[in-house]
Amino acid sequence: MPRFSALVSLLTLSLASVASAGSSCVAFDINWNLLAFGFNGKDYDAGTKDTWDSGTAADITTSGRPPFDGTTTNCYLSQFANAIYVLGADSTNPSSVYIYDATAKSWSTQFVTADGFDPTSFSAILDHDTNVFYALSKGEIYSLDMGLLKAANATALSWTDVQKPAFNTDNYQPVMALAQNHIHFLDVPEIAAGSALIFVIHFSYLQPEPQSYGQFPATHGQVTSLFKETGVQQEFAFIPDDGSATYVINVETNSTQTLKGPTVKDPMASYFASTDSLVQLSSKGSVSFLPYSAGATSSNTAASWSTIAKLPSALSTTGGSGTGSGTGNVTGSGSPTNSAKGAAVTGNGGSDSGSNGALSLGLSAGWLGGMLVFGVTALFL
Repeated sequence: MPRFSALVSLLTLSLASVASAGSSCVAFDINWNLLAFGFNGKDYDAGTKDTWDSGTAADITTSGRPPFDGTTTNCYLSQFANAIYVLGADSTNPSSVYIYDATAKSWSTQFVTADGFDPTSFSAILDHDTNVFYALSKGEIYSLDMGLLKAANATALSWTDVQKPAFNTDNYQPVMALAQNHIHFLDVPEIAAGSALIFVIHFSYLQPEPQSYGQFPATHGQVTSLFKETGVQQEFAFIPDDGSATYVINVETNSTQTLKGPTVKDPMASYFASTDSLVQLSSKGSVSFLPYSAGATSSNTAASWSTIAKLPSALSTTGGSGTGSGTGNVTGSGSPTNSAKGAAVTGNGGSDSGSNGALSLGLSAGWLGGMLVFGVTALFL
C-alpha cells in the first residue's frame, strides 16, 4: 500500500503545517505570575519566575472564557486594573474583547463596534497610562479606550479612526513597540537600521524624524515591552523573525543591548515580558524564557533561554478535543444581536469548543474534503 502510506504522510504534513499556537497567548498579572490561555482547552497560572523549574501550573480554567479559536490571539496587561485583555480569541465575534480579571479570576466579554477597524488584520499596543489600545489596521491608526475596565460594562465600546500615518504603509507588516507612552514603529520602509519612527500618544503626533537607538537590523520581527513595578515602560525587546538575537532597546538612554536569541527560531512565535523575564510562546506550543535585569548588562548578555517545563504544551499531543465554549452575541459588524448592548458575561467556557482550540486550523471543510477525495482516488490509481 505505498500510495496509501504516501497519502497519509502528505495529509499528516499538511495538517502539521497549519497547527500552531496562534490561538493561545501568555501574559503576566501585576504580581508577575505567568498566565497561559488557550493551552489545549485549558488556562494555567504558572506562578512567578522563581517557581518555573518545578511543580505543575495551576489550572485556572473557568466559565466565560473565549473559545480561543482565532488565528492571531493576543493578550495585553492593564497594569492599573490587573486585568488581561484578550483580542482575536473568538473567530465568531472577532471584534469582542475578552477581559480576565486576574484578581477575581473571572471572565467577561466586552462588546466592541469596529467602525472601519479590521479585527482580523491589525497590530496593536495597549498604552500604559491611558489604558487605550492603539492599532495599525489597513493603513490607518485606530484607538479603543478601555477606561479602567476589569470587567465588561453595559455599553459597547468603539474603535476610533485617529489618523493615517505619515509614512508609506503599503506592504508594511507592522512592528509596533510601546515605551514612554510612545509607539515605536520599527522596520519602516526607508528608515535606517537601529532607528524607529515615534508616534506620541498623548498628542496623536507622529514625529517627522526617526530616532536612532543603536544597533539592530531593519527587518520584521516581534516586540514586547518590559514592565516596571510602577510607571511607564522604558524598554522593549525586539526579536527578528530569524531569531538571531534579542535586542532590548532603552528609550531613555537611546541605546540597545544585544542578548542571545531564543533557542526556538520561530517567526510565528509571540512574546510577553514582566519586569525580569522575557517569555516566548512558540507556534508549536512550547514556552521558554530569558531572564532579564534592567541595567545589568553583563548578566543580561550571559543569560540563556530556558524551557518553562511547569507549563504543558499549548498544542494537543493526543488530538483531544475540548467540550466547552466561549459565547457571544455579536454580529459580523461587532454589534450585539440581542437588545442589551455592551457586556455579556458568558458561561459554559470550561474548555475550547470543537476540536483543540489551541490549534490554529487555517483550513476549511472543503479543503479536507478535497484531500479525502484525492486520497480515495489515489488508492485506486
